[in-house]
Amino acid sequence: MKEIIIRRLVLFIPVIIGVSILILILIHMIPGDPSRLLAGENATYEDIQNIREKFGLDEPLINQYFIFFSNTVSGNLISLKTEVDVFDEIFPRFLNTLQLSFFSILFATFFGIPLGILAAVNEGKLIDKIISGVYFLGVSIPVFWLGILLMLFFSVYLNILPAGGKTGFSSIILPSLSLGFIISGTVIKMSRTSMITVLNEEHIRALKAYGVKRRRIVFKYALKNALGPIITILGLEFGYTLGGAILTEKVFGWPGLGRLIVDSIYYRDYPVVQIGILVISISFVAINLFVDILQVIINPRIASGENL
Repeated sequence: MKEIIIRRLVLFIPVIIGVSILILILIHMIPGDPSRLLAGENATYEDIQNIREKFGLDEPLINQYFIFFSNTVSGNLISLKTEVDVFDEIFPRFLNTLQLSFFSILFATFFGIPLGILAAVNEGKLIDKIISGVYFLGVSIPVFWLGILLMLFFSVYLNILPAGGKTGFSSIILPSLSLGFIISGTVIKMSRTSMITVLNEEHIRALKAYGVKRRRIVFKYALKNALGPIITILGLEFGYTLGGAILTEKVFGWPGLGRLIVDSIYYRDYPVVQIGILVISISFVAINLFVDILQVIINPRIASGENL
């Protein structure tokens, strides 16, 4: 367990540095000058130059990186657009995205895993084909289209849930259902595949030959061994939703981090974009570490026999 944590932490620093450098390069490749956007249409050349000097935009790219790094460590990073502390802008948005991701994964877990197990134990039967249809819907339906359908049904026709914004717990239900259903398609597929693989192993066949009840085999012996790939895919999907829930946030007007990053790219707000993507990257690495630890807890043989 300690080796896994140490190995991940050792790799953590170069990964974050590499991501930060890559972000800086990519964002400066986007056409447009943030100083011109900030100065306005009627700004003079002197106004634009003053803004460039104020935010260090006239410095070489390598100097801008070290300025960004220094300001990040000291906590003095300022948004180009709003001129407020970047962390004050990002972390409330990040908490909103984290909340959306958590409830989406929660729905995908309690909806997708049981259906995947049910399909596996009834492999080739009608119920397996029906659940496979649900899986294909989950991976095929665009999240924005599903979101609009849910809004029409629950907000317009039934008028029982808010259509958008963040006004309380009820406002997160529709975006969580929308994003969670899309994720559940992958969870169903992985749960079904993993369970079928385990159910076909020799020790499970031996238990069947000895007359052990199917329910006991599935939930006591097979499920524990099948959970590894399922947990891995849930962890990956959780990480993806932290930065990939932009469409859901746009459709439902959810004030999340992905939406903030997209808006900041439009205004060339470099510090907000850089810190926003760094926060997502750090979260993704942390989630992967947590998944690896959880895998070892469920199956201790991984720590001694496999490299994570």
